[in-house]
Amino acid sequence: MTTATDTILTGADANEKARQSNMLSPRFYTTDHDAFDRISVEPLRAEWDAMMKEYEGDNNHDHFQRDATFLDELNACAPHWSPEMRQEVLDFFVSSLTSEFSGCVLYNEIRKHVKNPDIKQLMTYMARDESRHAGFINMSLRDFDLGIELGKLKSDKPYTFFKPAHIIYATYLSEKIGYARYITIFRQLERHPEKRFHPIFRWFERWCNDEFRHGESFALIMRANPELLSGFNLLKIRFFLLAVYATMYVRDHRRPLLHEAMGLESTTYDYEVFRITNEITQQVFPIALDIDHPGFRQGLADLTAIADAFDAAKKRGGVTGLLGKVWHGGRALVQFSKMYLLPVKRQKLLEQPRMRPSW
Repeated sequence: MTTATDTILTGADANEKARQSNMLSPRFYTTDHDAFDRISVEPLRAEWDAMMKEYEGDNNHDHFQRDATFLDELNACAPHWSPEMRQEVLDFFVSSLTSEFSGCVLYNEIRKHVKNPDIKQLMTYMARDESRHAGFINMSLRDFDLGIELGKLKSDKPYTFFKPAHIIYATYLSEKIGYARYITIFRQLERHPEKRFHPIFRWFERWCNDEFRHGESFALIMRANPELLSGFNLLKIRFFLLAVYATMYVRDHRRPLLHEAMGLESTTYDYEVFRITNEITQQVFPIALDIDHPGFRQGLADLTAIADAFDAAKKRGGVTGLLGKVWHGGRALVQFSKMYLLPVKRQKLLEQPRMRPSW
């Protein structure tokens, strides 16, 4: 659950939350632009050109506009939130906005620095989409006078360098798991509209199809460059799969009220998202995590308990708190390593390099 030190009461709190850089917060990235220039999509030129036409068609160009009933629905729902629920909603918005804006910043930077026309075109379209997503969430934060100063966030938040291969793996997974998260929430609230506690969820179906298409772009890049899917790179893929799943699980178990309000339970929801993501990643990855392995399930529960203990030590402060943070950080590393060594599933890649959202 969101801790007291993370309480968002003012615009300054919201902006500080967005600027945080830790294991669970969305990060900002930079990369090797020259290496992106060397990427070729020629082996899948027909599929690539068809995808670029979809981006150009921009079927969501008028989607991210609030209708006349948006504020009426919000004003009917928000007064019924408990203080704890309000904090989880605001934390969800700030985290989601930071993640979307992180993509916008990264794609814009790649676009500005590369000469490769295929990569430049893709990054232009993806930055456009992520800008819309971040702006739409920011409007909902402004409803509470908690808008994020995006220009300041771009300049103040620390950046992490990722090699292009790591950017490709991480982006593919974040976009696909983002799709799985959004479509699972949308379908649940489609079945139970009475549980829709904020109007923004009405936009999630077409929104998550943007996420799906973004992932498809990186799937084509990987399928056109098969060396990214073999040899030592399989160990990297395994790492990113586990890191993305574990981060989502721990973060979601800090927002139990958010899921309960939707009629979901955090663990059940997360494993449904993992299942969908595992099905999707057969598109490109020769391996998948065994999400039903007892060691995997217990490992995620243990990581969540360790994260709670780490936060308690951080809140305690002083020498004792510092020693606690070091101890629990080490425990987390050991637990993650044990999970990394669990058996994985081997799978054949789907024959078609592109997928269609069907969930």
